[in-house]
Amino acid sequence: MKFSERYNYTKIRDVVQIESMDEPLRNGLWSLLDIYIWKHVQYSNNGYVDQSLSNPLNKTFNQLCIRLWLHYFNKPIDTLDNDWSVVHTYIRKYFFECQWYEVYDFIEFIANNYVGNKEWFLVTCNHILEKEVSAYRFIGGKITRITEPQEIEAIERAIDSAQDSVKTHLHRSLELLSNRENPDYRNSMKEAISAVESLVKITVGDEKGTLGQLIKKLEDKKIELHSALKSALSNLYGYTSDENGIRHALMESSTIRFEDAKFFLVICSAFINYIKAKDDVHC
Repeated sequence: MKFSERYNYTKIRDVVQIESMDEPLRNGLWSLLDIYIWKHVQYSNNGYVDQSLSNPLNKTFNQLCIRLWLHYFNKPIDTLDNDWSVVHTYIRKYFFECQWYEVYDFIEFIANNYVGNKEWFLVTCNHILEKEVSAYRFIGGKITRITEPQEIEAIERAIDSAQDSVKTHLHRSLELLSNRENPDYRNSMKEAISAVESLVKITVGDEKGTLGQLIKKLEDKKIELHSALKSALSNLYGYTSDENGIRHALMESSTIRFEDAKFFLVICSAFINYIKAKDDVHC
């Protein structure tokens, strides 16, 4: 994570790409198209269309270009050039100049209109989206947002209002979650729940005991929590603390994904905001 991100000069909504697309993400998606489709086109001076009857792959590709021209670009079919280099130049120019949401439109259209190894394409595309911390994934053949603005707001509010120790854990959780080279979802979850533990210790004025024990002391501060909420939080802490949980090496990191770590960071941030708001009322 960059200096500006670690010290909160760059907001999390800029780290998680929810309404934007940076150059590495756009480049990665284009490279996927290049590997999946463009590199397999065979053409000569007669163009790729004339070879379509003798080359099944070119025939499939030609069908994709027709669909793109008619149903995506909404252009007359007689403007579709027979020279692949001309078509490729047009598509590439569009891809790198269009809006971020239009890139997702284009990728989704390709996924649902090109007859090929669609499953591989979707899996690889999701890998790129996860690596570049995009807020979107392919689900059921459709690009779907997995991170809502309210979730981003909850994390930002928790970081902005937190005391030093809580802020440190939240920043570290975000850093581990959004590291594009080597994300550590396992320890991101650990840091998120540690932020909650640190907040409760500060709130009740007790540095000893587990989170489950300390939550019970919140009532001494007249911060009452519904029994279901206390149980849910204690269970989350237990999940990260027991012998099969996050804090122990028995859980394989490969089983934990971006969505798991994001959920933990969001839910822990929301709880921090909730406790702080209730504590402020009784101050």
